[in-house]
Amino acid sequence: MKNTNFDSHSETEKRSHFSTAITLLGYIWTKDRMDLKIRVLIAFTFLLAAEFASIFSPYILKFLVDDLTRDGKPSDYLLVVPIALIIAYGAARVFQQAFGELRDAIFSKVGQNAIRQVALQTFRHLHRLSLRFHMDRQTGGLSRVIERGTKGIDFLLRFMLFNIIPTVLKIIIICGIMWVEYGIAMSLITAVTLFGYIYFTLAVTEWRLKYRRRMNEKDSEANTKAIDSLLNFETVKYFGNEDHESSRFDKAIAGYEKAAVQSQTTLAYLNIGQGFIISIGMVLVLYISASGVVAGTMTVGDFVAAHAFLMLLVQPLNFLGFVYREIKQSLVDMEKMFELLSVGREIDDKQGAEPLPEGAGEIAFNAVNFGYEENRQILHDVSFKVKAGQKVAIVGPSGAGKSTISRILFRFYDVNSGTVTIDGKNIQDVTQRSLRAAIGIVPQDTVLFNDTILYNVGYGRPEASEAEIREAARLASIDKFIEKLPEGYDTMVGERGLKLSGGEKQRVAIARTILKGPRILLFDEATSALDSHTEREIQESLKEVSKDRTTLVIAHRLSTVVDADEIIVLDAGRIVEKGSHQALLDQNGQYADMWARQQEVADYQEKLEQAMT
Repeated sequence: MKNTNFDSHSETEKRSHFSTAITLLGYIWTKDRMDLKIRVLIAFTFLLAAEFASIFSPYILKFLVDDLTRDGKPSDYLLVVPIALIIAYGAARVFQQAFGELRDAIFSKVGQNAIRQVALQTFRHLHRLSLRFHMDRQTGGLSRVIERGTKGIDFLLRFMLFNIIPTVLKIIIICGIMWVEYGIAMSLITAVTLFGYIYFTLAVTEWRLKYRRRMNEKDSEANTKAIDSLLNFETVKYFGNEDHESSRFDKAIAGYEKAAVQSQTTLAYLNIGQGFIISIGMVLVLYISASGVVAGTMTVGDFVAAHAFLMLLVQPLNFLGFVYREIKQSLVDMEKMFELLSVGREIDDKQGAEPLPEGAGEIAFNAVNFGYEENRQILHDVSFKVKAGQKVAIVGPSGAGKSTISRILFRFYDVNSGTVTIDGKNIQDVTQRSLRAAIGIVPQDTVLFNDTILYNVGYGRPEASEAEIREAARLASIDKFIEKLPEGYDTMVGERGLKLSGGEKQRVAIARTILKGPRILLFDEATSALDSHTEREIQESLKEVSKDRTTLVIAHRLSTVVDADEIIVLDAGRIVEKGSHQALLDQNGQYADMWARQQEVADYQEKLEQAMT
């Protein structure tokens, strides 16, 4: 049995549950989908028809029993009437089930459409949120929130609409029938039994909520640890930490096990109490009706009908306890998902933002200050310009702020002060889609989708033809490698592209950047993780790609940027030197020191390679 994730005694949570339900209704009764509205109305018509068919059944039983126990009737009457009532009873049962099935069939399109729309909206919203949000969140936990939220919607729609509403309707009608047909005492006993059952169920379920909350927490924790460990499979193997990972995972699921056992134990207490309350009500109703038969104020048919009416309520009420707990959990799971939708977008397009105008691709950073946190500034008064068609490199030690510049250029973050412009247009005044369409990147760590090479190259421009994709691969000098593979362009690259080497992944990244066809190219330490031979090959490809394009290179190896029109030396978030390679060497400053150290390392590696050969 399921419970919720929060303490629902809280007024805040009650309001949250209500707002969640209201939000969901908006996806059911959609303004622009008349076909879905018609389905809702038809489904509720079948719902009412099914309930009236079920309530009519005890009346048929009453008449049938009374006719069978009546004396002095002709034999033909005794034969014809009971048979007709038996057929009517069977028909009522068939209609009850048929109307219920038709209700579910008609409503299924409405429910599935609501699930799809909410899931799609959440997915789109997650992609619109800032990089800061995704760096603070864990993918495993997020996927679990969405999974539980969509399941919660499915459950809530099916059971709240087609179990709770019919049950409440049935309670009102049957209590009224009991009052009219059998007197106020029978009606009061039925009502007190039902409301006592409901109160007991609610009270005990609220007490059990903490165990469900703990189960959800441990479930998300275990799922997050499992996904994180599997994504880093190679690292786990490198350090021989399989037992360590298993221990971490076991600790999380052990917490889930403990909470689940407590939840199941308290569920037993709840079920016993529910059975006790229903049994008391049933005994009292049967006693009163049996006494009425003995006293002659009621017939045997009334006795059977009273029992049948109460059983009509007992069955859904037994299920209602489970449904209530599931609905409470579903509401909480949905709230978690709707909370994601309510997370504000840190980086958003301005009102009336227009696409970035066509241009040559000139970049300018003007007195830019930036920090990921208020008390940790990364960039200090950074100003530089990359003229159209130029190649400018940014170098410096680790932590100097080089990659931060690329993130700001893509507008993953907004600067604290200063401006960044492309072709004279402030990037905060244009749409993010048009801004990112103008920039192509080859990052240091190219992450590929677990799909084919064709798909990964084509990701640069999804609408591109296969011929265009193959041409991009040729320009990136990866076409011959692909054609040698048994499955060619249909070769699967594996999770995060693990089936390809570093150089092969970089060439795929270059190919999809070529296919994208941006006016600005950004190489973020694109070759720093490669061996010297592969690096030289990739560098040749990058030179071909960057011809006649504005190019910004973020580099660690200075040998890869000696041909840059200008080199910017960044240290602790400040520009300390600017100039061409030779001009910076002549200054004999920080760049010259870095160059000398790297040359010493390169000479040593070259001698080592010669000695080994």
